[in-house]
Amino acid sequence: MYTSTEFLKIVNHYLDHITYSRKPESLYAPIQYVLKIGGKRIRPVLMLLAYNLYRDDAESILAPACALETYHNYTLLHDDLMDHAELRRGHETVHKRWDANTAILSGDSMLVLAYERMQQCEPRHLKDVLALFTETALEIGEGQQYDMDFEHRNDVTEEEYIEMIRLKTSVLLACAVKMGALLADAPSSDADRLYRFGEQFGLAFQLQDDYLDVYGDPKVFGKAIGGDILSNKKTYMLIQAYNRADERQLKELEHWIGMKDYDAKEKISAITRLYDDIGVDHLAQAKIRHHFEESKKYLSEVALPEDRKRHLIDYTNEMMQRQY
Repeated sequence: MYTSTEFLKIVNHYLDHITYSRKPESLYAPIQYVLKIGGKRIRPVLMLLAYNLYRDDAESILAPACALETYHNYTLLHDDLMDHAELRRGHETVHKRWDANTAILSGDSMLVLAYERMQQCEPRHLKDVLALFTETALEIGEGQQYDMDFEHRNDVTEEEYIEMIRLKTSVLLACAVKMGALLADAPSSDADRLYRFGEQFGLAFQLQDDYLDVYGDPKVFGKAIGGDILSNKKTYMLIQAYNRADERQLKELEHWIGMKDYDAKEKISAITRLYDDIGVDHLAQAKIRHHFEESKKYLSEVALPEDRKRHLIDYTNEMMQRQY
């Protein structure tokens, strides 16, 4: 069995050596660029680890595993354009390095390439794999739309937020582990449990990402903290701050949220202090732990010996201890 570190090296080698013989080069160069600037590669690694629970020839599914990474990066091209982001993983975003039209068209081509790579699985699995992938892709678009809709609301509930991040983020992690199980001919009951495991892990992972955007160490996190605060993004912490603030705290929170001109450091400091006073940092940590513990329950129900699950367990533990 491979460790997650070994799978990460295999995935990176595969992605680094993809070439495109099609033309024009200007369409495919941004695709090569974005797939080579790094990333955690969580989705293909999870898929390979899940497959490896049942079979030892995980390298045979590298193409569909990297289809998930291709798809994920397609969504990032469009997300960065919508968010007017200038950096991704410390490098210029595609629309910044090229232009907006290139980001749209190269992103669209990445979606098609993801399907091309996905269909390189065994033909007997193709129908189930494409059905799962297509349903997941539709859900992610729905989650993105909810996220955009929330920008114009200050009454987003905790339940709405959790459903939004489930759709936008966690279903792709759930898809990864279930797809690995499907390709390995796992029992359907195990495949379903692995999906629930990935779904809960994905919720914990995204909640942690939101938490680190406020409380992470910038030197470790790899980017300046407070981006969600500056954009008034409806995160779990902001929603809880609205729900739990007293009259004075709510007035101050609304003051900062409503400001058009402000000093960035001052706004980040002020809202972080409000979060501390209200206690939403502890609430967020508790919510992260809740979903991570739920994910462990589903994984424990997968009908395999614990030593067979060890690398998958170690990987998710590592991801939840990250500071980046």
